Amino acid sequence: MPKAIGIIPARLHSTRFPKKILHLIDGKPMVVHVYEQAKKAKSLDDVIIAIDSKETELALKPFKVKTVMTSDKHISGTDRIEEVSREIEVDIIVNIQGDEPMIDPRLIDTLVNELSDSSIDLATVGAMKMDAKSLNDVNTVKVLLDRDGFAVNFRREPVETEAGGYYHHMGIYAYTKSTLERFVKLEASEKEKEL
Repeated sequence: MPKAIGIIPARLHSTRFPKKILHLIDGKPMVVHVYEQAKKAKSLDDVIIAIDSKETELALKPFKVKTVMTSDKHISGTDRIEEVSREIEVDIIVNIQGDEPMIDPRLIDTLVNELSDSSIDLATVGAMKMDAKSLNDVNTVKVLLDRDGFAVNFRREPVETEAGGYYHHMGIYAYTKSTLERFVKLEASEKEKEL
């Protein structure tokens, strides 16, 4: 079985909801709930929170979660997890968004299982088709799938309700290490910058 780790990119200064990773839910920061859910995945050998500030480090210390300090200059969470992965011998890296406290560990296991097939380099999860309210919510990332089930577009902007094929993106990606290394070397597209 390939070695797999989950990395939760945790940028303190979110633009839409400042410090959301530290927002308390039942007395714990949101990102701690994400970490605890990810630890339940049977397929992960380890889970790490990739942080970018002393404030986050201090806030998480009482919860005994594994953290790694990263640069605060990263443009995306993907860049942040790649920085952490450089120092780790691993085959599969699962990028678990820090604002998904209810992430189902079985989704993580499904992604790792998919990438265990050597012909797959990258996978993500889209949920059921979306209702009209979600299609118009800029806080919800929508993913458009082609006929073969491949993601062809991600967006936050409102989508016309008659435009079929959009699913709710679940905020989780899995990459082979070599694919992640290649991906972060690519120039960010305008679409990626919008998300």
